[in-house]
Amino acid sequence: MEQGPPIQSYFKVTIPKEWAGMTVEQLLKEIWNFPRKFLHLYRMSGRLSLNGKSGRFSERLQENDELTLPIFAEPSAKILPSEGEVSILYEDEHLLVANKKANMLIHPDGKTVEGTLSNILAGYLAKKGDSRYIQAVHRLDKDTTGAVLFAKHPLAKALLDRQLASGKIKRTYYAIVHGRLKTAGGTIAEKIGRDRHHPSKRRVSRTGREAVTCYEAIGYDAGRDLSIVSCRLQTGRTHQIRVHFSYIGHPLAGDVLYGGKPVFPRQALHAKFLTFVHPFSGETIEVEAPYVDDPPIFRWKGMEQNGTTAE
Repeated sequence: MEQGPPIQSYFKVTIPKEWAGMTVEQLLKEIWNFPRKFLHLYRMSGRLSLNGKSGRFSERLQENDELTLPIFAEPSAKILPSEGEVSILYEDEHLLVANKKANMLIHPDGKTVEGTLSNILAGYLAKKGDSRYIQAVHRLDKDTTGAVLFAKHPLAKALLDRQLASGKIKRTYYAIVHGRLKTAGGTIAEKIGRDRHHPSKRRVSRTGREAVTCYEAIGYDAGRDLSIVSCRLQTGRTHQIRVHFSYIGHPLAGDVLYGGKPVFPRQALHAKFLTFVHPFSGETIEVEAPYVDDPPIFRWKGMEQNGTTAE
């Protein structure tokens, strides 16, 4: 695979006025929330520099100082690059958001080592001469489409993992479910565990892990008796939306594993919106993922708005 020119190994930051007076250590710990592992690495390596000279953690920053960090010089992940088309919704030197197609794994597993979204992104980056480190911050099922956030270096991955664990990464899914919901919205808070009789299936279980799905009915197709719902995850359990809606009697259309009818070639679930805070700039990033099915699954024309049962 042809590769482009290599990118720089160092991340350079010009210190703005609001960070002036802080020590280097305060910036790394309090503003960027560096994990302890990376603080120790940079403190001991001596590769952090301030205005072209080796920087000490105790030095105070001034406006327009140039701080240089070796965050792109960390070991790369061993993911084989693959050829393939990929839709990039957002990208900078630290991270990217891709729009995943159906019938595609996020990353290699024991059986599939090439052709996953991670492999294709590694190939995409290699052509640009970018780092081949690429790691998904969260996952989607093989047949779920939509926005997936990836880190392009280990520090970005660590910082985004913290956001995910604390609930600061917001994900909104659109799903098509069977039947007409009785309420305009609500919350499904039922624990989810493994199904003892099916290795890849999950179920609502009293001994499972906490799982919370908030939903809003936004459309109803009377001819097909299908509702479109918007779902926000407060937790990220495997198959969470699929399990929860099956549990309340409205399985996802196309999701035969959880009781849905095969009206579509896959479960009708799409990661529509993704919102997170950029780990270095502090900017709120909002991304919307267009639908990718051909022929389309999510059809709005002719649907009633607010798919609830009239009182």
